[in-house]
Amino acid sequence: MNLQRLRYFIAVAEAGHITRAAERLDMQQPPLSRQISLIERELNVQLFRRLPRGVELTSAGQALFREGKALLALLDRALETTRRAARGEQGTLRVGVAPTAPFNPLVPVAIRTFRAGFPMVSLVLQEGLSNEIVAQFENEQMDVAFVRAPQLHADGVLVTPLQEEPLVAALPSRHAMATSRSKVVPLKSLANDPFIMIGPPGTGLHDETVAACREAGFVPRLGQPTPRITSTLGLIAAGLGIALVPSTMQSVRMAGVVYRRLRETAPKAFLGLAWRRDDPSPVLKQFINVVRSEAKRRSAV
Repeated sequence: MNLQRLRYFIAVAEAGHITRAAERLDMQQPPLSRQISLIERELNVQLFRRLPRGVELTSAGQALFREGKALLALLDRALETTRRAARGEQGTLRVGVAPTAPFNPLVPVAIRTFRAGFPMVSLVLQEGLSNEIVAQFENEQMDVAFVRAPQLHADGVLVTPLQEEPLVAALPSRHAMATSRSKVVPLKSLANDPFIMIGPPGTGLHDETVAACREAGFVPRLGQPTPRITSTLGLIAAGLGIALVPSTMQSVRMAGVVYRRLRETAPKAFLGLAWRRDDPSPVLKQFINVVRSEAKRRSAV
């Protein structure tokens, strides 16, 4: 028995009358009667008792009606789930996030907007430095990532720019430049301080910090590297060094840490979105569209 015949049977059972069921199905009564007879012959059971004014289900018919409706409902759900997945409205998306990226308002707003528009997509957020994100892309453990590096050294991974924001100096509160009246410091005045780097060479903020210092005329003294921004701020608060961080980090208040703008034309921190160029995922395409739209909207404000 095929699904179409099962639907015919359900229609007759619900209508309690073959003629009325045929009208609902937009077909003639004789062909529908033949289909019901074919089902009964195939199953070798009587499904309906013929009455003067319609039909009623036998016990066998009641069993088929109950199980058949459940089967069709399950099939309809499966088909709808398939359609949603094809439209990028359902599934799972693994999203990488560089340590300082969530402090840029674009990132949480874009994620919140996507969640609101695609509530049936499960987002799995994974924090990681650029080199960690590269490894996850290469191992196909990540679908898309907010990154601080304008280029990732991974085959087939595309990085599109979203925003640039000024770098600011994060200083211990007892630092000479933190206690001065000026809220702006020349970067060269920090040349003798150890710079606490977020991540190793080849990661976004590490390379941007080195480039900014060289532009100011000195090579930075490297202090203890840290894998996470909270560790960086903790070391700064302890007086163990300074760091250049994206300006949006100023929203993070920690006792013992002071932020100062740089006097020079401020070097920029890059924020971009990375994904595998050949990834056909409809969910990924929807996420990229939402992030790009939000970035465009914010740049127009």
